[in-house]
Amino acid sequence: MISAGDFRNGITIELEGNIFQIIEFQHVKPGKGAAFVRTKLKNIKSGGVIEKTFRPTEKCPQARIDRKDMQYLYSDGELYNFMDVETYDQIALNEDAIGDALKFVKENDMVKMCSHNGSVFAVEPPMFAELVITETEPGFKGDTATGATKPATVETGALVYVPLFVEQGDTIKIDTRTGEYLSRV
Repeated sequence: MISAGDFRNGITIELEGNIFQIIEFQHVKPGKGAAFVRTKLKNIKSGGVIEKTFRPTEKCPQARIDRKDMQYLYSDGELYNFMDVETYDQIALNEDAIGDALKFVKENDMVKMCSHNGSVFAVEPPMFAELVITETEPGFKGDTATGATKPATVETGALVYVPLFVEQGDTIKIDTRTGEYLSRV
C-alpha cells in the first residue's frame, strides 16, 4: 500500500479494479481547509487519462509491473514477434498492444515488455536509437547558422526532423521518447 502523500511520477497503483500510472501529481495546501493531492492518472490497459484528487492519508495498493528484456524479431503484417533471450520463448503481439513504440526499433533490437499479472500492456523501446537515414533532401553548403531542419526518413520508416547538414546515408542518434534528432554517429 502506498499513501497519496508518497505519490511520485511513474508509480503504478490499483484503483477501482484498474491499473493506473501516475503521470502528474501536485500537493495542494489551500489556505482554508485540508491539504489534498491532485493527480493525472493514465489507465495502462486502455490508455485513457483521468484526473483524481486524494487526501494525503488515503492509501492505494501499489500495482506490481514486471519489465522483461526481450528481442524484437520481425513483423509479419499484423503481428509483431518477440523472443525472450533467456528461455527462447516467443510471443506475438498485435498492433493495438504495440502502438507506435516500435517506430525507432529495428529487427533484433532489445525492448522491455511491461506486463501485469502475465498480460503484456506496453512495449518500451530503448532510450536512444542509432538509425541510418534512407531518404532526405540534399542540404546546402554554409546554411548552418539558422538552425533550420528538414524532414528525413530513417531505416524503420519513421520521419525525423534533422539539421540541414545531415545527408542521406548518415547514421544519426534519436531520442525514442520524443523522436528528436540528437547527433550524428
